[in-house]
Amino acid sequence: MSGFWAAAVGMATGVLSGFGIGGGTLLILWLTLACGYDQLRAGGVNLLYFCACALPALWGHFKEHLIEKPAALWCGAAGVPACVAGAFVAAALDVTLLRRGFGVVLLVIGAKELFAKKRGGE
Repeated sequence: MSGFWAAAVGMATGVLSGFGIGGGTLLILWLTLACGYDQLRAGGVNLLYFCACALPALWGHFKEHLIEKPAALWCGAAGVPACVAGAFVAAALDVTLLRRGFGVVLLVIGAKELFAKKRGGE
């Protein structure tokens, strides 16, 4: 992949992430389908991408007092051990199973979004 396309896809997924559309998911799809990365490598790149996008967003939300600190502490206390456990489980599973599971999750979320009723203010 040329540097131009890498920058264009990175910029597009970053902009979509800013709108809340899940640019990281699109990045994983791009890396696995268009670039031929294996699932593990694409996930690693996505984690680096997430840190680069999430940290400035977190700082902005913190400055605007949009974060409920007690809820964030509980989420962190539960999320860190769950992530570690998930990493061990994922390492033990076959990559094909992970890829299919990820595809099913994307299909379910897509169908839910497609058929969800719009709420009043949106």
